Amino acid sequence: MPYYIGDVIKDEKRMIARTPEQFAKSGVDVKLNTRVEGIDIKEGRVLLSGGEKMPYDNLVMGTGSEAFMPLIPGVDLPGVFKLKSLVDANGIKNYIRDNPCRRALIVGAGFIAMEMSETMKQMGMETAVVYRGDRPVRHWDAGFSQMVREELEKHEVSFITRTEPVAVERQEGKKALRLLTNNGALDADIILFALGVQPQTRLAAEIGLNLGRTGAIAVDAFQRTSQERIYAVGDCCEVFNRVSGRWTYTPLGDVANKQGRVAGVNIGGKTLSFPGIVGAQAFKVFTLDVASTGLSEDEASACGFEPVGETIEGTPIARSLSRGEQLKIRMIADRKTGKLLGAQAAGVKGAVNRINTLSACMWQDMTIDDVGYLDLAYAPPYGGAWDPIHICAQSLRRKL
Repeated sequence: MPYYIGDVIKDEKRMIARTPEQFAKSGVDVKLNTRVEGIDIKEGRVLLSGGEKMPYDNLVMGTGSEAFMPLIPGVDLPGVFKLKSLVDANGIKNYIRDNPCRRALIVGAGFIAMEMSETMKQMGMETAVVYRGDRPVRHWDAGFSQMVREELEKHEVSFITRTEPVAVERQEGKKALRLLTNNGALDADIILFALGVQPQTRLAAEIGLNLGRTGAIAVDAFQRTSQERIYAVGDCCEVFNRVSGRWTYTPLGDVANKQGRVAGVNIGGKTLSFPGIVGAQAFKVFTLDVASTGLSEDEASACGFEPVGETIEGTPIARSLSRGEQLKIRMIADRKTGKLLGAQAAGVKGAVNRINTLSACMWQDMTIDDVGYLDLAYAPPYGGAWDPIHICAQSLRRKL
């Protein structure tokens, strides 16, 4: 959606996977502007806001997630936004079109915050990211977070640390806004809160579905909940992490799509299980590609592993063709078994495809010894005879 707001994607229709009319052609009736008020599990009926009671044989909970908004005064003022849905994106896009927005504040430092900082800066706004911590995308190792911060600063996006919002107010006699924080006031024409999401589980809790330790709906490998004939998919439910061996909350679109297909196949009478995830994710901020997979060292320790990490700086292409492009890779392995537990990468190119490769390695429970001698396609425009993956794995192996 940041790319739609910034007009990289110009047509709103390209943001819609399938319209109600397209659903109807395949026999699916879509009811818009209709709220589910309750579920009668004994009778097998869904109670709708218009008073209608719809019977079901099988029910799929796909209630998704909702964006965090701080419980502070002023977050309902015009010009203050969250970004979770296409409705949110259109609200931001229309507000920028209809109002003179010269200064943008983004509260938060995750994926959406990073992508929107690029979007707002490229739309000509003086942009600042406000964060309660010390570094952006803190899931990443500190060295990678620093690369992201340097990329922001290189493109004149301010990164304001150790600052928490207290209130939002309208500047006296003006349309402009003021964000009050524990470190003083910041003026803006538009404010975006990008503080992450939480699962929408109200309906699930009301009918007694079990929730996992993450607070999302607990499911099994077939997307079944604790209640017979009720399934859950997407951002409202947990997913199994193959590396940690634990159920986690990972609200990503590709995960939701796979879970939906699994539930549909099982409801349709066949058997299909969802094998889980390894946690691959990526984002882009200006010229920097950033990606990770698996566990961080802190996460690995919490799961009972003895993690050892190694970071190398290489080039995404052969050195003979390089013009100074850098690619940083970090790998984490278990000291006892040598099992690859996690990886991170950042660079102007080549980061995402390396992480995708390492995701496949973790999917197959490969060790650092396996990774160090992977058979990878070699040609100078795409990498050296010894790829950064090989170099990092072999360097890490010497530390185990």
